[in-house]
Amino acid sequence: MKNVILLALGIISVSCVNQTQEENKVKQTELKEKVEKNNLSTVSKIKKDLESKGFQTFDYVDEKTKDTIIMQQYFIAFLKKGTNRSQSDKEADSLQKLHLAHLTKMYEKGYADISGPFGDDGEIRGITIYNVPTLEMADSLANSDPMVKSGRLIIEVHPWWAAKGMPLR
Repeated sequence: MKNVILLALGIISVSCVNQTQEENKVKQTELKEKVEKNNLSTVSKIKKDLESKGFQTFDYVDEKTKDTIIMQQYFIAFLKKGTNRSQSDKEADSLQKLHLAHLTKMYEKGYADISGPFGDDGEIRGITIYNVPTLEMADSLANSDPMVKSGRLIIEVHPWWAAKGMPLR
């Protein structure tokens, strides 16, 4: 009798474990479906928000992660040596301070995501990546830089695509 009770308890226990495993599989599947639905909903919301502000986007599914990646058009401005580089050291230093203040303002207002100089003495002196909806807006902001206004730098702006939210490494 004792063996029968132990056998019955064992069968009930295995049955409960199997039922719990099946319930967990169902819950995991439901959770995965909710996450995928929320991800698509979030992607859709982000795209609608960007497009309502005039940004151009497209998306694709990453084969490895199965994540939907939103690509956004940014504008990269190349700051190149200008034709007027005859300023005195004092004038050049003053322009440099105004230039850095301009770039800081662009970043603080959300118009520029990153800026920086190149480490050589080449024709291209630096870059700024503008996070604005149009080439005309990026060009206008870049040309309002005091260094550009003085002729010490000139601007060349190009559309540039990058994955939305991906950080530099």
